[in-house]
Amino acid sequence: MEYRKSDKYMVPAILGVSILVPVLVLILMYLPTRYNFLGVELANFPLFHAILNFFTALFLIAGFYFMRVKELLWHRNAMISAFFLSTVFLISYVISKISNEPVPFGGEGMVRYIYFFVLITHIMLSAIIVPLVLFTMYRGLTGQIEKHRKIARYTFPIWLYVAITGVLVYVFMTPYY
Repeated sequence: MEYRKSDKYMVPAILGVSILVPVLVLILMYLPTRYNFLGVELANFPLFHAILNFFTALFLIAGFYFMRVKELLWHRNAMISAFFLSTVFLISYVISKISNEPVPFGGEGMVRYIYFFVLITHIMLSAIIVPLVLFTMYRGLTGQIEKHRKIARYTFPIWLYVAITGVLVYVFMTPYY
């Protein structure tokens, strides 16, 4: 089993961030008071988040393609770009939760069931994707290719699903913002 000295520090750091991020988002969802310290309107956040998710999905698909055709430099760059956009999304999402009250979904009938299925699976997999992405990126960037490949098989489809469903949640919610 391949072990790196950096694993001694990075593995606990990744696990710590992986626990901290979902807990922080959960706490922010239930804040009794909102603090709009940036003065940004709610309407600006959801569209921005959908755009970030859309381009994340495009970079993920491009990264997968480049990996398949053995263009590993392009693969790395596409995946780093997807990671960067996801990080910007997460920071912006946290700011939006601090700044704005949650908006309830107003749809009825079958569309309501579809929306909540998409939303619930999106939320659950969003928490799971944090450690998967961090470990996949770490293993790839440190040259631990076999470990990178093993985890990337799970990371890629889940990350792509989260990005695409992020856009779908926006589409469902657009009439209510």
